Amino acid sequence: MDAGYIEAIRWLNVQTRGGAPRGLSRVRELLAALGHPEGKFAAAHVLGTNGKGSVVAYLEAALRQASRAYGATTSPHVLDFRERIRTHQGLIAENQVTEFCDWARSRSFQRPPAFFDLATAMAFQHFAQRGVELAVVEAGVGGLHDATNTLEDVRVSVITNVEEDHLEALGGSIITIAQEKAGAIREGVPVVTAATGQGLSVIRQTAELKGAPLFVMSEERDLFELPAAPNLKGTFQLENARLAAAALRILGFSGAAISQALASATHPGRMQEVSIGGMRVVLDGGHNKAAARALAQEFERYHLVFGAFPRKDYQGMLQVLLPKALSVTYTSAGEGSLGKQELCQVAGGDFYQDQMEGLEACLSRAQQDGEPVLVTGSLYLVGELLRRLGQQVA
Repeated sequence: MDAGYIEAIRWLNVQTRGGAPRGLSRVRELLAALGHPEGKFAAAHVLGTNGKGSVVAYLEAALRQASRAYGATTSPHVLDFRERIRTHQGLIAENQVTEFCDWARSRSFQRPPAFFDLATAMAFQHFAQRGVELAVVEAGVGGLHDATNTLEDVRVSVITNVEEDHLEALGGSIITIAQEKAGAIREGVPVVTAATGQGLSVIRQTAELKGAPLFVMSEERDLFELPAAPNLKGTFQLENARLAAAALRILGFSGAAISQALASATHPGRMQEVSIGGMRVVLDGGHNKAAARALAQEFERYHLVFGAFPRKDYQGMLQVLLPKALSVTYTSAGEGSLGKQELCQVAGGDFYQDQMEGLEACLSRAQQDGEPVLVTGSLYLVGELLRRLGQQVA
């Protein structure tokens, strides 16, 4: 990596709201200074608690197969910040990231932008410069107050589901979380969702108020039909694939194009399998209780490697994951993550500060019975291990 790029990423990583409330004022100031790139391309807006990145992967695959000038954003990244900003020409270049950060650092903003404001503005500027026709944009946290809600030409909104996550930012209940996500629904723009219960009720009410056609997976059949099995692994991917298929039909894609997209999509760090010494290791960046529940259903039993951050419901995740775990090994998920004291008090297990040492210790146990190793709790943990294992993300 170029030294300038490394320094730019260091600077990006320490940009915060500084305790200021969530909102769009910071990113709007950024976008205005850039000449409003957010209005220069159409977009599919992908929101929800779980499955956003997978839906983006399917939509991106369809655009790639159709040779469209497209853009795509996802977060967080697995190995390299540049994975967050992609077009038909590949990942954003290191020098473009550096130049954007140099520009942002040189300006004096009334409201200093935070990391995700900067990443979003960088993506939108890049899409405008590359002549993107349609961008698939993943929301960060929530919807109404999320930086991505500055998009001006949304053609379809996907709200995957509404589960408890980011409670500190979105409120303490399913209803408040749903209100934040539904706040990104646009006047007259179609919405597809797999939400149920209270979350769906909030989405339905908002869609009616805004005159937005609402298509609910549990109530529709043809729109959500899968013309082919999805390439991404995991039973839970069927729901994500059906959401993507519905969104693609609304965007005018044919059944054949949707089939090709489902069969060719890739999404690193989600149910990603590697073989180490002949042992099966599955790495998944699930980081809330609902994701842990879906993941655990894919296995009869496993040896668990777990690391997470204190802002997540790690106790809820472990409550779901531990019953099938033959052994548990805790490790650091990165700077500021949970340590030995917090994790080991939930359930006994060894803690390793070094992620590879933790994985190797778990593998030695797994080799005794041949059962797989499951690594989860944080995408940052998964990314660090993939990096140490020499994996690459194109």
